[in-house]
Amino acid sequence: MKAIKLVVAGALLGTVFGGLAMATPAAADSRTCKGTIRSASVDDVHVPRGATCTLLGTRVDGNVKVGGGGTLVARGVRVDGDIQAEGARAVSVTAGSKVGGNIQVEDSGTVTVTSSRVDGDIQLEDNRRYVRVNGNRVDGNIQLKDNRKGLQAHRNRVDGNLECEGNRSKVTGGKNAVRGDKEGQCRRF
Repeated sequence: MKAIKLVVAGALLGTVFGGLAMATPAAADSRTCKGTIRSASVDDVHVPRGATCTLLGTRVDGNVKVGGGGTLVARGVRVDGDIQAEGARAVSVTAGSKVGGNIQVEDSGTVTVTSSRVDGDIQLEDNRRYVRVNGNRVDGNIQLKDNRKGLQAHRNRVDGNLECEGNRSKVTGGKNAVRGDKEGQCRRF
């Protein structure tokens, strides 16, 4: 009988202490960025409303999200997830950056994606200022829709489609290597 009580007591203690250990949240290295992050490794990056964030050689194991009026400058970064912005002032992804997911920028200001590798799609829609997508390697599609100012798509290698439609201003580009289709305003690029 004593052996049974000891086993039951041990099981209860293991459950209590094991439950406490499991209930403790893992320390995630998520950052709110209002300045510069250099050559660090973080889980996620959030650029708050109106802030400017510069990522230089930063490794992001999750996503980068840019709030309204925020500015993101990403140079030589590695992002395992997505870069997403809605209502941002400006988004710039350049200098050999690698994005494992998508780059999605909507209803924002100036957008520049150059000399980068994107495993997903580049989706830029309804942006108010100049949009430039040059010299990238994209495994998915490049979709440029309803942008209001000048737009340039030049020297990209795209495994999917290059789609441009509804852009209100002059669309320029050329020398894009596209495995899928070149559509709409980009059909000659």
